[in-house]
Amino acid sequence: MSSINYNKKKLALVDCNSFYVSCERLFNPKIQNKPVVVLSNNDGCVISRSNEAKALGIRMGEPYFKVKELIKRNNVHIFSSNYALYGDLSRRVMKVLKTFSTNVEIYSIDEAFIDLSFLKEEDVENYGKEIRKKVLKWTGIPTSVGISTTKTLSKVANHIAKKERTGVMYLNKNIDERLKKFPIQDVWGVGRQLSKLYVKNGIENAYQLKSVSNTWVKKSTNVLGSRTAMELRGITCIGLELHEEKRKNCCVSRSFGKRITDLQKLEEAVSTYCLNAAEKIRGDDQICRGLTVFIRTSPFNKNKKYYSNSQTAELPIATNNSIELVKYARKILKGMYKPGYHYQKAGIILSKLKDADKNEVNLLTPLMDDRSKTLMKAIDHTNNKYGRHAITIASAGIHKGWKMRREHSSKIDTASFNYLPKVSAS
Repeated sequence: MSSINYNKKKLALVDCNSFYVSCERLFNPKIQNKPVVVLSNNDGCVISRSNEAKALGIRMGEPYFKVKELIKRNNVHIFSSNYALYGDLSRRVMKVLKTFSTNVEIYSIDEAFIDLSFLKEEDVENYGKEIRKKVLKWTGIPTSVGISTTKTLSKVANHIAKKERTGVMYLNKNIDERLKKFPIQDVWGVGRQLSKLYVKNGIENAYQLKSVSNTWVKKSTNVLGSRTAMELRGITCIGLELHEEKRKNCCVSRSFGKRITDLQKLEEAVSTYCLNAAEKIRGDDQICRGLTVFIRTSPFNKNKKYYSNSQTAELPIATNNSIELVKYARKILKGMYKPGYHYQKAGIILSKLKDADKNEVNLLTPLMDDRSKTLMKAIDHTNNKYGRHAITIASAGIHKGWKMRREHSSKIDTASFNYLPKVSAS
């Protein structure tokens, strides 16, 4: 194979270290250097672990009930997921990253690709260190930075930076030696099934995948597999996605903390989810024309009858008005609710989304639009300032006993004055 010039482009992958754990630690310094785990919805599975928790053998995705004794025995600190907190801190991190380059792709809640091609070769590593330093100083979140010529190689570099705890890894020298030690299952884009296929054919590390015939990769896998191999050779096949596409639909659903049997509590849940979904599409300046409500009982409970249903309504006028959407959602719910069932989950889907300025017009639209926008703007502003659901509607309920189990919640809310840390003079 001919030698590849790896110095054509410079892409950095910035990844927040154990992001959910880091967010909890930010407001609770006492758990620094202690084993910490964050659990999924309804405290079901482990979805984030500190290095100390990993060392105890707690695996990602492990059901909480399976590791409960291990956690108790080792005094592991447990937290229920707090997505409002994580989302807020993620936005702060991404805002800092955008000060380092005009070309930034927000890849996930805790990862972003940054184009650093404007840098001189000798400045790259120090620039990566500056990124880490500034993000930590301005947000309190620790990161790892992997830099190379393609997204896939940057992922490799980031993985190495985390494993070796160097913080920054610029993969521009001895690349093949690094790839020879990089397990095939850890390569970005290679899932569990694909890694089994590769291992079966003698491809056990990233270097072997890079070196294999492109014809074989295409024939044995697909176009995505071929792109991965090409990227490992330093050839850019996966470009930066700089413009976030607006969502085509918006779904908000949750499993209940305890089963629901009566219609009123179901209405509270559906109304609450509808309010959340409406708030999200208003944030993107969108309106919807379709609204779906779905409910179901547990498919795993063999002692109870299973029931699942969903219905969709076409709205006469596209809207993002919470009050209007809740009215339609409750009407749909009443039409498919059946008494005698123990409901486990409900959800809302807002579909047929489009930009708010593309709304169809009729004689009543201008008057309705102005009033609706003013009201929704006031509600959103108040809720942003004083905490979500500071202003809500009666049908969403007050006590909400059906809410997700969050027995280990830190109750931190960066949008609420009530949760500001208190400093005591004593």
